Amino acid sequence: MGPGVYSGAISTATYTTVPRVAFYAGLKNPHEGYEILKFDDVVTNLGNDYDGASGKFICSIPGTYFFIYHVLMRGGDGTSMWADLCKNGQVRASAIAQDADQNYDYASNSVILHLDTGDEVYIKLDGGKAHGGNSNKYSTFSGFILYAD
Repeated sequence: MGPGVYSGAISTATYTTVPRVAFYAGLKNPHEGYEILKFDDVVTNLGNDYDGASGKFICSIPGTYFFIYHVLMRGGDGTSMWADLCKNGQVRASAIAQDADQNYDYASNSVILHLDTGDEVYIKLDGGKAHGGNSNKYSTFSGFILYAD
């Protein structure tokens, strides 16, 4: 080979796009008893997997996800409130708030879960009263994808 002629492999860069799935929603209205909390004040919903009307995140991209929730208890009557994070009807995280000397308390928890397409994740009240904050976002539910399969 002469001057200016080179031999060797050509390098190429490979780019991968990471799926964008993330949501953040607040609870507008109070709930009580045993029901799925409908965090209906949806602020962020990349990927549109969260449905504020049902309160459910329905997975469209299989992978590993992070979820966190904070539920403000409406107290003042000496009661407690339980809030469970459920995946397909099975409790995967629980939190309790107790009314002792104050009128309000928080129940909070976070999880990392593997989800398949169609899996549902939601927060279920398991007794007590959850405070809705109109537009104040006292009670919130959020999640995002960490790794796609």
